[in-house]
Amino acid sequence: MYAYPDLQLYIDGKWRKTAEDMPVVNPATGQEIGRLPSAGKSDLEDAMAAAEKGFRIWRDTAPKERADVMMRASALLRERQEEIAQSITAEHGKPLDQARLEVIRGCEFFEWDAGEATRLYGRVIPSAPDTKYTVHHRPLGVVAGLSPWNFPMSQPARKVAGAIASGCSIILKAAEETPAGALHIARAFHDAGLPAGVLNLVFGEPAMISDYLIRQDAVRLVAFTGSTAIGRQLTTLASEHMTPVLMELGGHAPVIVCEDTDVQKAAISGAVRKMRNAGQVCTSPTRFFVHESIFDEYVEAFVKRASETRVGDGTEDGVEMGPLANERRVPMLMGLVEDARAKGATVATGGSAMDRAGYFMEPTVLVNVPDDARVMQEEPFGPLAVINSVASLDEAIEKANSVPFGLAAYGFSNRADYIDRMAEGIEAGNVSFNTLEASLPETPFGGVKSSGYGREGGTEGLHNYTYVKNISHSMKIL
Repeated sequence: MYAYPDLQLYIDGKWRKTAEDMPVVNPATGQEIGRLPSAGKSDLEDAMAAAEKGFRIWRDTAPKERADVMMRASALLRERQEEIAQSITAEHGKPLDQARLEVIRGCEFFEWDAGEATRLYGRVIPSAPDTKYTVHHRPLGVVAGLSPWNFPMSQPARKVAGAIASGCSIILKAAEETPAGALHIARAFHDAGLPAGVLNLVFGEPAMISDYLIRQDAVRLVAFTGSTAIGRQLTTLASEHMTPVLMELGGHAPVIVCEDTDVQKAAISGAVRKMRNAGQVCTSPTRFFVHESIFDEYVEAFVKRASETRVGDGTEDGVEMGPLANERRVPMLMGLVEDARAKGATVATGGSAMDRAGYFMEPTVLVNVPDDARVMQEEPFGPLAVINSVASLDEAIEKANSVPFGLAAYGFSNRADYIDRMAEGIEAGNVSFNTLEASLPETPFGGVKSSGYGREGGTEGLHNYTYVKNISHSMKIL
């Protein structure tokens, strides 16, 4: 039996408590499982001083040494997989199998970026005799990393991996609802020998912490994952200080299902993936546009599989979907369902909160939802799918692009011309065909339009954490 961890801040290589704290609640029961220390101004001042000191050490550390520390930390996280997964399930509610996979996914981010630390190549530009032009990628400095609650370990891992691999230091403000994943990351890096000050972990009142950090001259990048509304606020504040930002914001992913696909497989795949993490995924497939010739068959198969989703406490064997991560999600989702119903949509399955302890909602499928329903424009971020009929691929692409978001999109077809038209026509940073996997450590991940800008992962991932320095060297004084 694994105990929920003793939550603390991590500043300048040391753990600390604070006088102010807040409860951490298990969403499957509504019961308190821990107390989270809340950083005050003096804690943030200490974290800033530590991060500035840590950066001066870490920027001059050889890339191979940075990579070695990251690999040691990742190995420790893999060894501690079960303990971390138990903590994630307790604070977030997701099934243990999904929590275990999240730990491994976080480790893969560290391992990929550890390799990229040694491959952050510059270049030599051809020049005249006695002259040399070289281009270097240099670490920016202190990073303010702000991570969300939906993936307690893998989302902080992406921020920490990018910063540390590139030679930056980081102050990570992890989500108050789900702090344990970030805490375990800090523990692993501490045990792996990361110099004090390179990684600092704080929790507390989000607006106060982000406002303080972004206003600091030493903060050279704001890396944020979260809602579009908050992302806009942070970007506005950062722009006042000419601080660059990396924004991975909301999505409202369309799925185009063409008439030539395997209907049963596509429908079952969509229903399973939609309910993963209780739909609380920025890349979660949500708006399904299905060709009219296969619409009825697709809806029947999708609804059947969605309604069979086993919902329960994430610690129970066989559970596929846990509770929503916090209490405020339930009324928000119910509001979207009621609005769609009032405007003529059909609730094919689900549509209600579950009558049990915790923050549970039935897997829900809405069919024939009008364009003016809120759920067609607002990301539900929950176990709610919309399935509508379309007459053509052109109509499907138009509807897919009709929202201000462009993070992920999906298509199902076996025709090369259909795939090519969707690949060219869909406005999204990540487009996948015949799979609902949108992101891997080795591929660049990020959005367009209101889904943000910048990329995490792939060979592009570390570029956000560096600046380009051009060196011109004449062998003679001119």
